[in-house]
Amino acid sequence: MRTFDTPDQVIWDITYACPMRCIHCYSESGRRPSRKLGYSEMLRIADAIVSMAPRGAVIAGGEPLLIPTICDVIRRIANGGVPVTMYTSGWQLSEPQAQTLAELCERLVISLDGPTPEVHDRIRGRVGSFAQAMDALRLLNEVSAARRAAGQAALSFGIDCVLLQSNFDYMQDVCKKAAVEFSELQFITFGAVIPAGLANRTGFEESELLTEEQLGLLNDPTHADRLRALVPGSVEVNLTDNRFLQMHPDLIARGLIFNAMQLEPDGEVRAMAIYEGTVGNILTEPPTTIWQRAQARWRDPIVVETLSKVQTMRQWAEAARQIDYHFGSETVRARIDRRPTFPA
Repeated sequence: MRTFDTPDQVIWDITYACPMRCIHCYSESGRRPSRKLGYSEMLRIADAIVSMAPRGAVIAGGEPLLIPTICDVIRRIANGGVPVTMYTSGWQLSEPQAQTLAELCERLVISLDGPTPEVHDRIRGRVGSFAQAMDALRLLNEVSAARRAAGQAALSFGIDCVLLQSNFDYMQDVCKKAAVEFSELQFITFGAVIPAGLANRTGFEESELLTEEQLGLLNDPTHADRLRALVPGSVEVNLTDNRFLQMHPDLIARGLIFNAMQLEPDGEVRAMAIYEGTVGNILTEPPTTIWQRAQARWRDPIVVETLSKVQTMRQWAEAARQIDYHFGSETVRARIDRRPTFPA
């Protein structure tokens, strides 16, 4: 297997604090300690990210906008020459924040999981979350238009829609609504929910993980073309089954490696982005050392044997449970055991 001196991308879940209670939350944010660091330690992590010279950094969570100094942290990374993408629910995004983030971020991504409050708010677990997301998109649209009018580069912003069984049939409606509401929008991404975190609890597999038929439609080029026909040509529409996140040995052998380092809020580094199990802390050890340790996990016999059997989404869910429980700490296993069944 090929090894990499540095990750192509560093993903930092900067806090587990979150106003949402998403039914599929991969990090179980809002239901566990936030583990967010102090200002100086956050800047140290930012510097560590820059030292690895990845092609890009992703700031996610939890909700990054709950960090009062989020713009300072992003500025530190961006000024180090690393392009930054931020994912947010848009919760209480202010105009000053939007203006600053437009200057600092390569991309801003708003989570929108349906075309109506009924669809989106149920998935996000918070009444009013649809309105907040739409307000954030409108604000970014205004900022982008103003930048363009002033002769500056337009803001690259768009929508990320997680696909579950219950919102799968609303993709066309999301595209239609976006086309009408946001003239400056640059992209919409539809991605299959993955069996991680709360999306891997008892009952969720049958109720909300996409069926093999739905996954087939998601990979059908004609379906993608139908969606693209609903939006202006300037809007990029992407669909993915997210199987590349599996780290399946067959995909890795073909060079389809998700070459990313995943950071937990306090600097702990996951060996594989969507699976539990850390291999060190970026604040206490050289990032290159931890990165080599992470890659060794990809070749671990238990990982290879477990993932080699995966062909379907349900098999992936079972494999993820085995990996999480084997490599997770005692605290992680206790959290897994406490996960409520779905639906509650």
